[in-house]
Amino acid sequence: MSAVDGFSLACPASAPFFGYFGAASAMALANLGAAYGTAKAGAGISGMGVSSPHLVMKALIPVVMAGVVGIYGLIIAVIISTKVSSPRLVDGSMKPQYTLFGGAAHLASGMAGGFSGLAAGIAIGIVGDVGTRALAQQGKLFVGMILILIFAEALGLYGLIVALIFSASTTGNCPE
Repeated sequence: MSAVDGFSLACPASAPFFGYFGAASAMALANLGAAYGTAKAGAGISGMGVSSPHLVMKALIPVVMAGVVGIYGLIIAVIISTKVSSPRLVDGSMKPQYTLFGGAAHLASGMAGGFSGLAAGIAIGIVGDVGTRALAQQGKLFVGMILILIFAEALGLYGLIVALIFSASTTGNCPE
């Protein structure tokens, strides 16, 4: 009996690759969005701080919200990576424990969460940049800016919810 006898079409040796790629995608894409949002909003805060330094603490909200998007990616990546299982050696043969369906579900989970986080980070960055600069000109715009930021953050939250649903789906069992 060879070391790969237990693998089948339902549980190929490549299945864990797709699961881990989903986890890496969630982490990388969401953090890319968070980094862009932080940088873009930070540039706006710096520009606004020159003329209105008393508003800098108020203007930090977009930076915090961009950081939360990165946390969404971390949550998704941790959940996916704990569900990926490696083959086990049983009676001299490697027996798979992770299905191709599980790999595809976890890849979709990571991509949904990651791209949603990327979109949310971009939106937060643009609103944070323009909003903080406008805040220096007109203080009454603060509530409107916060509402727009909340809706931008919701994009990342929607991705997190969908990713959790995808990763919680039953993935089946490998044939014996």
